[in-house]
Amino acid sequence: MKMYLSVGKLRFVTGLQYRTAAFAGILTQLFFGFVFIMVYVAFYNRSGAQLPMTLQEVVTYIWLQQMFLGLIALYFRDPDIFQLITGGNIAYELCRPCGLYGFWFAKLLATRVSGVVLRCFPLLVAVLLLPNPYGISLPPSITAFLLFLLSLLLGLLIVCAISLLIYISIFWTMSPTGSTLMVATAGEFLAGMILPIPLMPVWMQKLANSLPFRWTVDFPFRVYTGHIAAAEALEGLMIQLFWLALLTGLGLLLINRALRRVVVQGG
Repeated sequence: MKMYLSVGKLRFVTGLQYRTAAFAGILTQLFFGFVFIMVYVAFYNRSGAQLPMTLQEVVTYIWLQQMFLGLIALYFRDPDIFQLITGGNIAYELCRPCGLYGFWFAKLLATRVSGVVLRCFPLLVAVLLLPNPYGISLPPSITAFLLFLLSLLLGLLIVCAISLLIYISIFWTMSPTGSTLMVATAGEFLAGMILPIPLMPVWMQKLANSLPFRWTVDFPFRVYTGHIAAAEALEGLMIQLFWLALLTGLGLLLINRALRRVVVQGG
């Protein structure tokens, strides 16, 4: 465990060096946040129906997406890992005195966290100063905020576990394009990054609830807004733990099978 913590710390410190990229990311996320919010403001102003989420809840939901994008985006990928697998340099990784799955998990986790740390707080200050209905709301209670932090952490671990399944699939496909595009496209939509789950048709909500993606985005952000009550949030945390254990177990099983059959060619 100490080795994995050291790897994560080194990757985290390395990620903190990219301050210019973080500043550009803040401006980009502010822009896209405003675009999405203006669409929803126009929609809510024109709609006479009773919608399952208030406009302020949706606005807060969108800003949380932008603030924690680095934690939840499935399209994020580490090109170094892809190159290790497809280029044959995986042999160097196998020489390390640690498990490959845990080593990659620690690297991916630290990279995602370091990117968000640089962007989250400046973006939070900016959106707190915005007037209604464009500004973010604070959580309704301390309990909701603490449950949000715990659910966000578990959601991050689930995202890392899903990402590692994509990396492991490269041992068979030898190309990251197909699996990344399929999982990222379907996963983002079913996670609620394009449209919050309560605003989807009922049949699509049932589909999203049966897959792990929803528990990485929609669930923690609706816990923050208070749209999901504390009792329901506690049940959701148990479901998150179930998906984390299942995906991690599947990843360990597949990587062990892949490494038993891997062939490294060279001089």
